[in-house]
Amino acid sequence: MSLLVGTGPSAVAAPAGSCPGDGLDTRYVVLFEPGLPSASAAAETEAQCGSVAAYYEQIGVGIVDSQDPGFGIRMGPDRAYSAERQVRADRIEAGESQNAAAAAEPARDDQWNLRQIRTPEAHAISRGSPDVVVGVLDSGVDAAHPELAAALDTDRSANCLTPEEPELTAPPEGDAHGTHVAGIIAAADDGHGVTGVAPESRLASIRVVNGDGYVHPESAVCGFVWAAEHGVDVVNSSFLVESAQLGCTRAGSPVPREAVRRAVDYATERDVLTVAAVGNERTDLTTVPPQQKAVCDAVPTKLDGVVSVAAVGPDAVKAGYSSYGLGAVDVAAPGGEQYPGGCVRSTVPGDYRSTCGTSMAAPHVAGVAALLAAQHPEAGAAELSHRLRNTARPLNCPRDYDLNTDGSQDALCRGYATYNGFYGHGLIDALTAVTN
Repeated sequence: MSLLVGTGPSAVAAPAGSCPGDGLDTRYVVLFEPGLPSASAAAETEAQCGSVAAYYEQIGVGIVDSQDPGFGIRMGPDRAYSAERQVRADRIEAGESQNAAAAAEPARDDQWNLRQIRTPEAHAISRGSPDVVVGVLDSGVDAAHPELAAALDTDRSANCLTPEEPELTAPPEGDAHGTHVAGIIAAADDGHGVTGVAPESRLASIRVVNGDGYVHPESAVCGFVWAAEHGVDVVNSSFLVESAQLGCTRAGSPVPREAVRRAVDYATERDVLTVAAVGNERTDLTTVPPQQKAVCDAVPTKLDGVVSVAAVGPDAVKAGYSSYGLGAVDVAAPGGEQYPGGCVRSTVPGDYRSTCGTSMAAPHVAGVAALLAAQHPEAGAAELSHRLRNTARPLNCPRDYDLNTDGSQDALCRGYATYNGFYGHGLIDALTAVTN
């Protein structure tokens, strides 16, 4: 997929005084020239029968509402994209569908995941710092959970489902997914429930996942820009903007990727390290299946400057659901496997739960990054990323990867011991990170 380098063809203005509408407000993400003044972006948008809800002048990305079904066509398909419209079209075509979610299994008081990456030993050296803030770009974090309440920084939290008004006026609320991810990063070490990888770090709840489980590009852009401008050091992204439901299995619009790329670059330039899950589609992200016209661009995990994380089970073998690919995975971390005691236990609103997924693997890496940031407060995103990769424990490709024992390999691991498609540079190691 080629990247956009400008604004593309000029928009064709709607006839004067003519703004047809179907009565249904539809939200778009629109690309402008970076640095274009907000007044100019607003004027062009209004000429096309749209209104700007939010505009990020520094990266030239606008969030636009329009009731005109022709708005996106006139602005140009290489400039405007509506995830809302795509979702509606998908549901009409395939019927109402639900996003696949990792199934939960009975909780048990055994944090094998922390032992696997030697977190207990690392805690003797570093437990993080309240000066380090990890942004949880997710479905929201439950501020009332006793393991998380002290860690949450309301001033740095936001609701990017409304990018036009992201500021919070009350403590954040969250569902199971975002709260589970937050607990892996920074649940309190209070002798109860679970302990996070960096329990003395702070958390910012930055909500980007909507009630249907989707992350629309406008919310992701808002989340990364918010983190960049509100003193967040590390962001955890346990989501894909363009998942299998929205373009990964067919040629999609280039606009979402470009908009999010600009936002991630903006955050990276301001020394915000982005850690992202590679996804649960068990897909080689570096190959082109016959039914696709291009490589599946998983966003944000395949963007430059992002630390991409695959999942392993308790046996330190790639989890069957985890996507992979030589060059697409930087490190691996505990995500769990679906057998008793094999998932990752963490916080959920009012309780605890064990869940499997690359969503669980990424926050282990974000937690280790928080430990490193506490030890090296002068380190920027590039140095933290370098340290994470260089202190990972190398894992060889498995000789036999026949998980269902049907006689055929379930995935092909390419590469060598210190860098391969299943584990990248290896399994994240908290102890080596804080001592090396």
